Amino acid sequence: MPPPDGPLKRPQTLGGVVYLAVVAASVVGLGIVFFGAWRTGLAWVGTALLVSAGTRLVLSERRAGMLRVRRKWSDVLMLTVAGVGLIVLTIVVPNQPPT
Repeated sequence: MPPPDGPLKRPQTLGGVVYLAVVAASVVGLGIVFFGAWRTGLAWVGTALLVSAGTRLVLSERRAGMLRVRRKWSDVLMLTVAGVGLIVLTIVVPNQPPT
């Protein structure tokens, strides 16, 4: 007999597993930002977005799971631009002297 809340939900596709890994990496990155190392944290988030873009690019529509939001090229383009943008931000912003 299943529990009253229903059966345990698990990702059914590789895209769903990658999606959960990207969310976990983004949460870790935001935690790092919260504790002060903003460059490292944003690099984590940007890298996670690039991994999701690459995964979305190589997986079929059926296997993309939760990574599939729009058309493939639209998803890949937006994820790549956001990931590269965050990584470039961590490199370009100059260090501020302590006040």
